[in-house]
Amino acid sequence: MSTVILTGGGTAGHCTPNLALIPYLRNDFEKIFYIGSENGIEKKLAENAGLEYYGVPCAKLSRSFTPENFAIPFKVFSGVRKAGAILDRLRPDVVFSKGGYVALPVVIAAKKRKIPVVAHESDYSPGLANRISARYCKKVLTSFPETANDFKNGEYVGSPVRDGIFGVPKDRALAFFGLTGEKPVLLVTGGSLGAQAINAAVSDALKELLPRYDIIHICGKGNLPEAKPQGGYRVYEFLDRMEYAFACADACVTRAGANSLFEIMSLKIPAVLIPLPKGASRGDQILNAKYFQKCGLAYVLDQSALTAESLVFAVNSVYSNRFNLRRNSEKHPVKSANREISRIIADYKR
Repeated sequence: MSTVILTGGGTAGHCTPNLALIPYLRNDFEKIFYIGSENGIEKKLAENAGLEYYGVPCAKLSRSFTPENFAIPFKVFSGVRKAGAILDRLRPDVVFSKGGYVALPVVIAAKKRKIPVVAHESDYSPGLANRISARYCKKVLTSFPETANDFKNGEYVGSPVRDGIFGVPKDRALAFFGLTGEKPVLLVTGGSLGAQAINAAVSDALKELLPRYDIIHICGKGNLPEAKPQGGYRVYEFLDRMEYAFACADACVTRAGANSLFEIMSLKIPAVLIPLPKGASRGDQILNAKYFQKCGLAYVLDQSALTAESLVFAVNSVYSNRFNLRRNSEKHPVKSANREISRIIADYKR
């Protein structure tokens, strides 16, 4: 009975691409399991997708010196040992890793048992966990063409993208939010936890934006404004029906995390990208954003220059230039790699 184990977590961005592959993996594997952290966000997401879930201890890897780094080897060893026991019980044909520190113990344990491992790197600049994991993998697949050159076993395929974001009728999506469609819709999202800098700029810019746009704003947990929203402004802490928001959107303001970015680009939504600055991240979002700006698919606004005025200017610019941005997407198409990634995973069935 053929079995594949999915692993990866720490953030939703390391988990949702795994879940996008499930319908395709079911063509080649009879059983699909998920191994992640003991209490991470991936546990709920995997279980909601109907997968049997196993948690292992894991340690977040830090590029800078901290006292907590001394405990990392012990935590990784504990995670490898528990992951190994799970692998011995489930006996998978292949392991697919989406990266993040959560996946490292699983990848090491699989290599020790000569279980083939295929990994995927979403960002333009590889994360530390995937750089370490690469030596244990048969292949490291990448979302960006240039990133494949960072690995001896790298191969460019593109990014996993959820099928469910495509094909939602715009009239149904507008009705979901109670919008008329008389004005273009601006989608604002700072990721699953929101973004304080973006939220503040949007709040200050509402007076300028609302006469021209209806706005769907996903502000993150605990960030709902005290004042009751008025007119065409819809604000949510979290939205589990992003396919409806995407179907409405005539323009978007977002961070530059790779997975949500590839979804937005695959839908050809004109976007203002406000990447997390270096220091708040390892700088991966900056490189992701610059790639799409270089392709003529997005407008990049540095957080250091983010004000109500600069935000309004950026939104108006991408919306006014939307036809050129969409034409550029024909030269630089962004498409789902679900089928290709699943085929490669299946090639390593023992």
